[in-house]
Amino acid sequence: MTRPIISVDNVHKSYLMGKEAVPALRGVSLDIEPGDFVCLMGPSGSGKTTLLNIIGGLDEPSRGHVTIDGENLVALSENKLARLRLHKMGFVFQNYNLLANFTAQENVEAPMVLAKVGRRERKERTRSLLERVDLADRAHHYPGELSGGQQQRVAIARALANNPPILIGDEVTGDLDSESGLAIMRLLAKLNEEGMTIVFVTHDPRMAEFARRLIHIYDGKLENGKGRKGRSPVGGVVDASESHQSKPDGSNS
Repeated sequence: MTRPIISVDNVHKSYLMGKEAVPALRGVSLDIEPGDFVCLMGPSGSGKTTLLNIIGGLDEPSRGHVTIDGENLVALSENKLARLRLHKMGFVFQNYNLLANFTAQENVEAPMVLAKVGRRERKERTRSLLERVDLADRAHHYPGELSGGQQQRVAIARALANNPPILIGDEVTGDLDSESGLAIMRLLAKLNEEGMTIVFVTHDPRMAEFARRLIHIYDGKLENGKGRKGRSPVGGVVDASESHQSKPDGSNS
């Protein structure tokens, strides 16, 4: 049996508001298999972004454990956690988080600089990634010279810079028009088809349809860990309760 690439075990999270502890997550447990395409949905304040941040190592649980590719995040030092994020996870945010004074090319290169990738390899990999997101002709443009959809594609290219097995997305289409949002989701679906594990949060049911597995979260608890039927990245409809076990062609993940 394939080991989950992401495992969330009885995770609780509370925030201190004055003298009162306000719970955001209440005993969440969840396994995500390699190659899965998971959407977390829920109303504002449900805990979905908190859960995503804890999975991504951007926040710590108050109680419980999160394991990424066999490594318990709670047990890692800050340096080891930063290294794990750098090499095993790519992040895409609603507001892009691009460096305004860096060109598209320089933004994509930035994680590779941190990973100490050689200059020649950085240039080659960056060129390939920008071509992949159809922005080779915008390599030397600054974020302010790009549309929202183009900026998000740069952000996706940056997230792929160190070839991570996991992509974490927080409302990746939230600031985009419908056409641009659907284009971004088609790109993510293609990445998932090629084997990347993707976990994302959205409030838009149209974008959620791209996921293989839809999970609702309310008041810090998962309503249903298996979800409902979702759209397969390669077309057709798959049963979200089975899609983490089989690929669309019927082979095992």
